[in-house]
Amino acid sequence: MSKAMKNTIAIIFIIIVSVILGYAYDKITTGIEKKNYPLMYEDIVEQYSEEYNVPKEIIYSVIKAESGFRYDVVSEAQAVGLMQITEDTFDWIMKRLGENISSGLLYDPNTNIKYGTYYLNYLYHRFESWDIAFAAYNAGPNGDWLSNPEYVKDKEIVYIPIEETRNYVKRVNKNIEAYKRLYFTKN
Repeated sequence: MSKAMKNTIAIIFIIIVSVILGYAYDKITTGIEKKNYPLMYEDIVEQYSEEYNVPKEIIYSVIKAESGFRYDVVSEAQAVGLMQITEDTFDWIMKRLGENISSGLLYDPNTNIKYGTYYLNYLYHRFESWDIAFAAYNAGPNGDWLSNPEYVKDKEIVYIPIEETRNYVKRVNKNIEAYKRLYFTKN
């Protein structure tokens, strides 16, 4: 075998190994990302995504940002469950839906996702912007800053004066991009 032939075989071997390693790396990193951005409660998310016309990636992103998919978590503000709903918000949504159920059901994934998705739909239609809806979901929909043109103009956020809310909106949007890339974009 000539030296040129040996070099050609070596180059082909290196290319094949590189392609295999690249493929393996991609699969491993995608697997790690999917663990960080899980699809849990899929049937429930699917149901309320369709019922309330909220994209699935938004529901998953809010759940990840709010509770990290822990159904039994309670915040310092006493927000409960996967989508971190306060009792006041729960009561308000319950009246709008014409239901009368125990607030203890906020720990139930089905109830929590239903109410959280309903609330996201409500906020989106009220503000006509997902970013403003996310900010209102986090800080409450009645903050003075939401009607101040210094902060919100033409249904766009100019600046969020509350650091926690500013970071929350960034986090939800980062989550949305990851969920779209990993699960909801056709390649």
